[in-house]
Amino acid sequence: MKVLVIGGGAREHALAWKIAQSPKITELYLAPGNAGTANIAQNLGLRPTDTEALAKAAQDIGIDLTVVGPEAPLASGIVDYFEHLGMPVFGPTGAATQIESSKVFAKKLMEKYGIPCPKGVGFSNYSQARDYLESQPTPVVIKADGLAAGKGVTVAGSKEEALRALSATMEAKVFGSAGDSVVIEECLAGEEVSLLAFTDGKTVVPMVPACDYKTVFDGDQGPNTGGMGSYSPPGFFDAELTEQVMETILEPAVRAMAEEGIPYKGVLYAGLMVTSDGVKVLEFNARFGDPETQVILPRLKTDLVDVLEATVNNRLSEAVIEWSANACVAVVMASGGYPGSYSTGFPIGGLDQLDKEILVFHAGTKQGKNSQIHTDGGRVLTVVATGGTMAEARAKAYRNLPNIHFDGSHYRKDIAAREVN
Repeated sequence: MKVLVIGGGAREHALAWKIAQSPKITELYLAPGNAGTANIAQNLGLRPTDTEALAKAAQDIGIDLTVVGPEAPLASGIVDYFEHLGMPVFGPTGAATQIESSKVFAKKLMEKYGIPCPKGVGFSNYSQARDYLESQPTPVVIKADGLAAGKGVTVAGSKEEALRALSATMEAKVFGSAGDSVVIEECLAGEEVSLLAFTDGKTVVPMVPACDYKTVFDGDQGPNTGGMGSYSPPGFFDAELTEQVMETILEPAVRAMAEEGIPYKGVLYAGLMVTSDGVKVLEFNARFGDPETQVILPRLKTDLVDVLEATVNNRLSEAVIEWSANACVAVVMASGGYPGSYSTGFPIGGLDQLDKEILVFHAGTKQGKNSQIHTDGGRVLTVVATGGTMAEARAKAYRNLPNIHFDGSHYRKDIAAREVN
């Protein structure tokens, strides 16, 4: 098989790493890829949102399966385009991606079909949103309706902070057109967890649960990022809770989409809060998470290509998917200044000074002269370790992180700490 993975982050590097292990694979391509994926695949210099160029390249190469990583190409309808050309592609259609690309759509869907979620109201008028916000208790959550690279959510602890966030989103347009509408929600208390599932539109098969860290600094301080690290499995989320989420959230969501005439195929990601009042949905995403993928795929024992094919071909009910009992910890190394403004182009040293079982998934990297790898983004690398226990996996990751160095690099020191303390 010839496989094309669309995207160029650590999630796509992890997908490519796992796909490359399949005995079915003869050729593997990434668009655009990065300096890390260049070691296991051929990078194509194409943007993930350049649908026509990607389809032409896939046809010219004779690609047998395309796997879409990021949300932007999914939202713009790349799956629809490939399917129209008769090309096998893994991911939801543009209409189905609304479950992520429109918080208002997702909220209405959950309310209509009784899927547990925080109470919230959508607004497209700033003054109406402001008046409503004035009447709400704090803390309160303000969400940009559209895609904002994981940064469009503010948990405001005070009325002033909430009003600032609303103004920044709807008036100053810090998230662009994603902030044309907002959802204002009650703030839930509890433990946050992500549960992803494969679905072919009928069968839903859960992956292993994972926890990610959204804010930039230790102790959950600072602004939101695309994700600063993750771990799997969380000790507080057992098989019984997974079963509960399947029955009350994931399966009902897939049924609801079918009922709405928008069949959902691919990965459905449920961002959850385990509250004293049960498990509730904070958000749905329409694709593999980043950095959750980097701790989920190392635990997958089954050939990922078999699972992807079964999903695309509506045969997921026949698939047997097995997972390792090992723990996995991922820590993101970021550029100085991220998630604000940052510089790139710094040489990265020490990648050859790591324990051999350490995985490094590249995100913002590019290759320069003499094969020197340089920084080329906000999140630069995800350093991943597995172990028989969480303590072992965590110790391995943090023992190796100081060996990698580039100007301004920073990372959280508390990933998975709550699982071992």
